[in-house]
Amino acid sequence: MADDDIERLAALVEVVRRLRAPDGCPWDREQTPASLRATMLEEAYEVLEAIDEKSTPKLREELGDVLLQVLMQSAIAEETGEFTLGEVADTVREKLVRRHPHVFGSTVVSGSDEVVRNWEALKAKEYGRESALDGVQRSLPALQWAWSLQRRAANVGFDWPDVEGALDKIREELEELRQASTVEEREAEFGDLLFTMVNVARKLGINPEDALRGTTGRFEARFRMMEQAARADGQALKDLPIDELDRYWEAAKRNG
Repeated sequence: MADDDIERLAALVEVVRRLRAPDGCPWDREQTPASLRATMLEEAYEVLEAIDEKSTPKLREELGDVLLQVLMQSAIAEETGEFTLGEVADTVREKLVRRHPHVFGSTVVSGSDEVVRNWEALKAKEYGRESALDGVQRSLPALQWAWSLQRRAANVGFDWPDVEGALDKIREELEELRQASTVEEREAEFGDLLFTMVNVARKLGINPEDALRGTTGRFEARFRMMEQAARADGQALKDLPIDELDRYWEAAKRNG
């Protein structure tokens, strides 16, 4: 990092401390780790949105907002004597060095897959984890939670040898969904189908959360195109038969 960057970060730290000072901003002074929880989550999702949009200016801005959250949390902790920003930096630096023995030590790895396995093994040893699934947060979005659990299970060999096994399982789960006769059975079978589809994504090297976000974004864009096209024709989608809706949808697909 250039000296200029260090100076810029130091200047930002001082701004945050000024905001938290007795004569600073009333709103900033009222914040606590708990009150900032929702904001941290919101800022993280805005970073993801900027990445999805491939907007460099927006990504720079949103990363700054996440950095602000880190600095605010650290400033609050420093005021109460719990930890400092420097200790936060020390903790992550030490963790990176410790978990990359192939970079900072003599360990030899064959590729990124082995790096991930070693990382998980080191985490398990550090935290005294008994299960391969320990440490996966239940608060994750459902698709991400499923993907993370499956990756952990695969690390200890519980996995199909190739994607064909997962694809065969999808066909099996689809048939079970068709045969389900109660709401409870349908919900369970639908969940099994989604879980298996996550396995297919993982075997293909796809993050299912990213894939669904991409598809949902395309649907939103195309549906808005449909609405605009219908309005231009003096019509409303809700008044159109399905064949007309399909015509507008296909046009939207061709345009984007």
